[in-house]
Amino acid sequence: MVLKSARIAGLGYFVPKKKLTNEDLEKMVNTSDEWITSRTGIKERRMAGSDESTAELAAKAAKIALKDAKVEVDKIELIIVATLTPNHLMPSTATIVQHKLKAKNAVAFDIAAACTGFVYAITVAHQMLATGLYKNALVIGAETMTKFVDFTDRNTCILFGDGAGAVFLKSCKAGGGILGTYIKSNGNNFITIPAGGSAQPPSKETVRRNQHYITMDGKEVYKFAVRVVPDAVVQILKKCKLKADDIDKVIFHQANVRIIDAVCAKLKIDPAKSYINLHRYGNTSAASIPIALCEAVNEKVIKKGDIVLLVGFGAGMTWGSALIKM
Repeated sequence: MVLKSARIAGLGYFVPKKKLTNEDLEKMVNTSDEWITSRTGIKERRMAGSDESTAELAAKAAKIALKDAKVEVDKIELIIVATLTPNHLMPSTATIVQHKLKAKNAVAFDIAAACTGFVYAITVAHQMLATGLYKNALVIGAETMTKFVDFTDRNTCILFGDGAGAVFLKSCKAGGGILGTYIKSNGNNFITIPAGGSAQPPSKETVRRNQHYITMDGKEVYKFAVRVVPDAVVQILKKCKLKADDIDKVIFHQANVRIIDAVCAKLKIDPAKSYINLHRYGNTSAASIPIALCEAVNEKVIKKGDIVLLVGFGAGMTWGSALIKM
């Protein structure tokens, strides 16, 4: 079998119109713009309306990516949606997106790896294209995080926002496009939504206890991130036989500017190589990397031929990286 690779042929992103600023949050919980900005770098985030589900945002981002790639819907062979905020436990959000797009010739499924979900999804799609099973894939990271946030908890409600980013991948010769990926997990439980699954099914009691919202041990997450993200960078560079100086741009998971700064300092990566948009959108989980990638390309910060590093971490705990030649 001759292995191939996959290249990005189209990109698109979509975020809701409604903005939730730090000043808005000051009226809701005991916090301040200065406190939020100094600790996270976030100034505002987007908030989905009652009629804007995860699948709705995903489908809108996908349509933009398909238009960018100049691809007809019936040509799509594979749809993967990375999300921790699915429309339903079943069916998958990807099949709902498939229905919205009328992509009748595709196979569709979800990946649940939280904020690392897009890197996981890229990895799976890359392998399926590399082996020749499919010739193209629509990979989407989409979230409606604010629907799962307790707006009385100042430690979590300041962090999250909603949005979706999509890439359309086409198979290509090995050595181009996606140069390699690296994914890991360790089974720790620093970020969770306690209830709603089979361990704690929905009940009046779980609702009363606010157990359907995101809970997080912020200190443990920070310590975890500044340890594993550098490792993910080192491992993917080693795998692809490249050096840090070979990287033109870095798209980190947009969670916290302190984490990004700490990782850049630890790896001696020029901070100017890191594209940051979390001040506008907050942490959009699986959507954060593709949204940032799309914006960086649209702003011509990333150009054709650039080598771009994608790196993320999330609940699970999960982490991973990918190197892509644009």
